[in-house]
Amino acid sequence: MNRLLTLALTMAAVPALAFAATPPAPYKAPRTSLGQPDLQGVWTNATITPLSRPAKFGERAVLTPEEARAQEQATADQVKRADEPTDPNLKVGDLKNANCGADGISGFNCGYNQGWKDPGEKVVDFNGEKRTSIIISPKNGQFPAMNRAALAQRGARRGGGFDGPEARGAGERCLVGFGSTSGPPMLPVMYNNNYQIVQTKDAVLIEVEMVHDVRMVRLNAKHDPANIKKWMGDSIGWWEGDTLVVETVNMRPEQGLRGPAVNPKVTEWFTRIGPKQIKYRFKMEDPDLYAEPIVGEMALNTSKGELYEYACHEGNYAMKGILEGARIAEKEGRAPDANIGREEGSN
Repeated sequence: MNRLLTLALTMAAVPALAFAATPPAPYKAPRTSLGQPDLQGVWTNATITPLSRPAKFGERAVLTPEEARAQEQATADQVKRADEPTDPNLKVGDLKNANCGADGISGFNCGYNQGWKDPGEKVVDFNGEKRTSIIISPKNGQFPAMNRAALAQRGARRGGGFDGPEARGAGERCLVGFGSTSGPPMLPVMYNNNYQIVQTKDAVLIEVEMVHDVRMVRLNAKHDPANIKKWMGDSIGWWEGDTLVVETVNMRPEQGLRGPAVNPKVTEWFTRIGPKQIKYRFKMEDPDLYAEPIVGEMALNTSKGELYEYACHEGNYAMKGILEGARIAEKEGRAPDANIGREEGSN
């Protein structure tokens, strides 16, 4: 009797164990009325994960849970300190990093206090895998070596930049968002890290909150002639299963990732991996500039609310101040300060 009871209990337990061991079914993205995987909505790529990996992590791409918690807690503590009221008796030159944020900027270079910033508070997280950097290739998470000819050309361009607005970065000129936030690739900066995706039969449109740009990805199309250079490039796309693949060429040289580009091609992959997240992967190839491609991954997470218009030119007093300051320096026989305008992370 005891043997029969034991056998019955064992057999009854088998289906439960088998059910518990079954992995969850892969996420299936919802479809639009056109039958396309639905990427539509407002998304944010705000994160505290850096673009390039801190050297202490070497080739390690994933943080331990303890490391991730420590980074996020340090960010929360810094934001709390920076949110404290500023002493009204302080002069501009007295402002410290806590008032400006933990970005190494203080005093007269403190262009933004914490109230204007929204860089994110969490690390990039894919199903519990918390990343040490956005760049995943090269394996060390760093920018690859630059070709000597490109370095020499870039060095020759330094030392000026104050003759007129055309010599300033595209972000300072309110043409596109600074720091490659407009893309491609689409990277986070200190604020306005929001995007709205709209899909049609023939195109996918990505509205960028920063400087209020709109990228148009033409589906199943051919690139325009190479002599037609566009802000944010010439993007064409196609669907590979649940993934939108976007290929962009013919970008203007002023819109380089770190300084002027040469002849870049950027490939992007948008895959919805959950109801609140898109996995965004990019590969930037510019063989005349970098010795090897740059590959990165980050998350686009759902964002509450709508996009706001970023009317950059309406408040672009910085450009006027930069050029006026340069003219004053010239009259006084001084060279303009090469750091003017750099607090915006301009291109």
